[in-house]
Amino acid sequence: MVSTAALLVPGNTRRRNRDRRSRGWIFPLIVLGLLALACLAAPLLTPYGPAEIGETQLAGPSMQHWFGTDELGRDLLARTLYGGRISLLVALGATLLSMVLGVIWGLAAALARPVISEPLMRLADVIMGIPGLLLALVFVAALGTSIGNLILIIGVLLSPSTARLVRAIALGEVKSDYALAARAYGASPGRLIFRELLPNMVPQLAVQATVNAAHVIIIEASLSFVGLGVQPPDASWGSLIRFGYDRIYDAPNYVIFPGLVMVLAIWAFNSIGDRLGASPGVRALTA
Repeated sequence: MVSTAALLVPGNTRRRNRDRRSRGWIFPLIVLGLLALACLAAPLLTPYGPAEIGETQLAGPSMQHWFGTDELGRDLLARTLYGGRISLLVALGATLLSMVLGVIWGLAAALARPVISEPLMRLADVIMGIPGLLLALVFVAALGTSIGNLILIIGVLLSPSTARLVRAIALGEVKSDYALAARAYGASPGRLIFRELLPNMVPQLAVQATVNAAHVIIIEASLSFVGLGVQPPDASWGSLIRFGYDRIYDAPNYVIFPGLVMVLAIWAFNSIGDRLGASPGVRALTA
């Protein structure tokens, strides 16, 4: 005969494994926080400025230059940290813009009449049907390569996918018991949205925000790689990889270290999103 304690062990084990997976976002969050802190504290971590020209060009890693130097003798660690400020700034700004536009767009498509919601979603389909990098290249070429333009263009391009997610979630939420009770109670549309729908959509929106942030870093790096991103003397991770690629055989460290830091940031954002998406609260809301 199997004891009751033996029957409970598998369930407890599964529960512990599930809780461990749901808390897995903490480690990538710490990694991302340390990376952002290192970029902000760049003057304390390296004695060199990002534009300070040295005497040794394309030098390998050493005690004086941990990441080596570039073609002008500038310290690559300093360039990577200061470039991370720009890359993370673009990621933060474009992600916030995409989420604000996407939430407004998606809620309007979910709650408005079909005469309004259908054109909104067909517009989203058209934008999503065109490769995002191609649209970004066109808009950057037309508007310019300033950091503000990059934030605006990438944020707008990522808003349709966010809008589609928000619409799908909102259509399910408006049929839930709490939303029906709020309507029966006489809640206004504004109260229904800001006091009922949005608070219950926060977990899914947080997951989408991490996905958007990773996409922003990739798109900005792609634009910089083809020369339409951050322009010299400023640098981002993408522009450092671009110039390092031209000298990959002479100084492989030029492209390896900025590339590794960028991959680390993308991994952290994606891992946070995966772990948040696997948490019990998000699964329950999306079930």
